[in-house]
Amino acid sequence: MDRKVLRSFSFWYFVVATALLYLPILLLMVFSFNDSTSLTFPLSGFTLRWYERLFQSGELLRSVWNSVAVGVASSLVATALGTMIAIAVVRYNFPGRGVVVAVAAMPLVIPYVVLGVALLIAFSQVNIPLSLWTVTAGHVVINIPLVVLIVAARLIGMEPNLEEAAMDLGATYWGTLFRVTLPIAFPAMVAAFLTSFTTSFDEFALAFFLVGPEPTLPVYIFSQLRYPSRLPIVVALAALIMVASVLLIVFAEWLRRYGQQPSRPAEATGRVAERLEPRPLRSAGGVS
Repeated sequence: MDRKVLRSFSFWYFVVATALLYLPILLLMVFSFNDSTSLTFPLSGFTLRWYERLFQSGELLRSVWNSVAVGVASSLVATALGTMIAIAVVRYNFPGRGVVVAVAAMPLVIPYVVLGVALLIAFSQVNIPLSLWTVTAGHVVINIPLVVLIVAARLIGMEPNLEEAAMDLGATYWGTLFRVTLPIAFPAMVAAFLTSFTTSFDEFALAFFLVGPEPTLPVYIFSQLRYPSRLPIVVALAALIMVASVLLIVFAEWLRRYGQQPSRPAEATGRVAERLEPRPLRSAGGVS
């Protein structure tokens, strides 16, 4: 390695920042195999019994299922709404466009604790009982900005003449949307869904204020930290969650980059023409 790089402040800043981010995760995974309830060095031995007890805990598995259900539902709704907002703000210049963008991006700058308290007050004022549905609604609110940013980035990089070519070939607006625009933006939509699911699955502050009698996984983990004997099981679960979250984020980033690969305009236009080419009608006897 170049000596100038080793002497640079940026290189060591990156090394220190990376160590602070990932060393605690590595330590968490190491302690999940420790044959002791205390998270201290030296390790008492190697064991897999914490993972075995993890899969035998009914309450914990129910909380995992609650988080999965909330994550899938909120991510689907946020992806649909965020995609519509992204198409509107990227493709059209309408009155109030800036206001729509500002409102859609507002959850990014509001602390989740403040947002959770505000939603708790709002639900209590309209007599909506706290449940997994209220948690889902809160997660939809915080996931919409993520979807808008990811899908809008793909739409901005999309060749605008593809939609024009589709309409020149006789397609309606909705036909162009469903047969050209959305298929091209689909990798970004999948990446947005996976990012939203990861955010929802790991989110604690909103869920803490909006959850009912059925806790999500982060809320359940927080409730178990008071019991030292349950701590190793929580550590084992946290290690599995971190691995799954990293894999999802890497896959989402790969999809986003794959969706942003520029295609040749001539080839893409040819594919649009082939897709929209009218097919000959067939008579009842099968002769065209």
